[in-house]
Amino acid sequence: MRTLLSRTALLGAASLACLLALPARAPAQTRPAGGLEAQVRGLIDASGAETVAVAFRDLETGRELLVNPRVSFHAASTMKLPVMLEVYRQARARRLGLDARLPVRNEFRSIADGSAFSVSPDDDSERTLYGKVGGTETVRELVRLMVTESSNLATNILIERVGPERVMRLLRRLGARDMRVLRGVEDGKAFARGLNNTTTAYDLAAVLRAVAEGRAVSRAASREAAEVLAAQKFREGIPAGLPPGTRVAHKTGSITGIEHDAGIVYPPGRRPYVLVVLVRGLGEPARAHRLIADISRAVYREAAAPRRRDVRNLRRTPSY
Repeated sequence: MRTLLSRTALLGAASLACLLALPARAPAQTRPAGGLEAQVRGLIDASGAETVAVAFRDLETGRELLVNPRVSFHAASTMKLPVMLEVYRQARARRLGLDARLPVRNEFRSIADGSAFSVSPDDDSERTLYGKVGGTETVRELVRLMVTESSNLATNILIERVGPERVMRLLRRLGARDMRVLRGVEDGKAFARGLNNTTTAYDLAAVLRAVAEGRAVSRAASREAAEVLAAQKFREGIPAGLPPGTRVAHKTGSITGIEHDAGIVYPPGRRPYVLVVLVRGLGEPARAHRLIADISRAVYREAAAPRRRDVRNLRRTPSY
């Protein structure tokens, strides 16, 4: 027995010596600890923003990232997305023709007390429509101006025509249970009473996913909506974090202390993904734009950059 134990000890010592003599292996290449979520939360923490919400859903893999997904924000111009979809729904139902002409006027009724108000060209990102007051414009062109140029005047004309209550019903059918579209833009009395359009990152992602999957009203309407969104003029947010030439269909929103971007990103050779970033409480718009672009860049690198993806790390959940 002692001889057997001695031989075992000698073999163990020899094996240990051989292991110690082997050259050290280079450390394995791994992703940063925590992966995409850690990167995104690190960017948010470093930004100094009061509140940031992120909703990411990859339609290729099912991967998902949610940060403050149900926190409510002032919707700003992101509310123009569901207004566009309701226009398409009514067009499909033959309640409204896309080539029909609507009167262009700048007088609207407050939802607070019914008093008249108008929108100012000085506070609008699109001014050419004001030159057509007293005339008419097609529904199709009003939609384009509302989304790609973020025209407040076009928005108020359209939402008055289709009705905010119908926009809300459409949102609920698309799975957006918390987003509220109560009124048009610059209704000061309603704002003072807290009667505002609001959204969550989760709800905007649900709406955009419906567009990306051809479920928003119809496949044809979804395609047209995506084309209008892809012509977006304001590209300081999500597009700024993407490789040049990457197609993105998105809608921005901006008011004092608020900067949002919500879009569908189409990397080449794969299905798209949805990304929503809502930012509150960064004093300078440029800082918020940089944050949104940085988050967009991180998402693209982790989820869509051309490389072999480890599907074992993907979390598949039946959300939106």
